Amino acid sequence: MAITGSKKLGQAAQLRQMLRRCSSSLGRREEAGLPGDVPRGHFAVYVGAGRSRYIVPVACLAAPEFQELLRKAEEEFGFGHDMGITLPCDEANFHAVLAAIT
Repeated sequence: MAITGSKKLGQAAQLRQMLRRCSSSLGRREEAGLPGDVPRGHFAVYVGAGRSRYIVPVACLAAPEFQELLRKAEEEFGFGHDMGITLPCDEANFHAVLAAIT
């Protein structure tokens, strides 16, 4: 079944809204006191009980699996903090999601 143009537009709008909510982690680096070691087109996420840091390409945001992790992160932790995005999953699950979308 093909995805219709209106469905794609709806998904794009949802993705833009999600990016706005977590923008403190994505765009404002040095001026927000965030590390400058994240390359352009990437963002940092923190995963697992030990809060291991991963640098993820922005292109991953288009994947439904990653969007689901972001929804869960927003529900559990919110995006109103300076640390970056903390994903509520263990590292094995995070690696499985990355493997499925890359």
